[in-house]
Amino acid sequence: MTSINLNQELFRQLSLIAGDEKLMRKTIEAIKLIVKQAKHDETEMSREEFMTRVAKANRGKAISFKNVEEIDKYVRS
Repeated sequence: MTSINLNQELFRQLSLIAGDEKLMRKTIEAIKLIVKQAKHDETEMSREEFMTRVAKANRGKAISFKNVEEIDKYVRS
């Protein structure tokens, strides 16, 4: 199917359920979930995860490095 055909089919299916508020809500939730999964970046953290890591880092010991190689060695260990 071409994108035009897919677009037409999507709107045709939506027109079939447009009169049922419950089905429309379910459809919107499903579409939002699909979009979220499609955009999900494994390297991205939530604000809560980030703040937890910052708080944990503040409680831990401080580490300093002399050069990039030391940082790389530490990160990879």
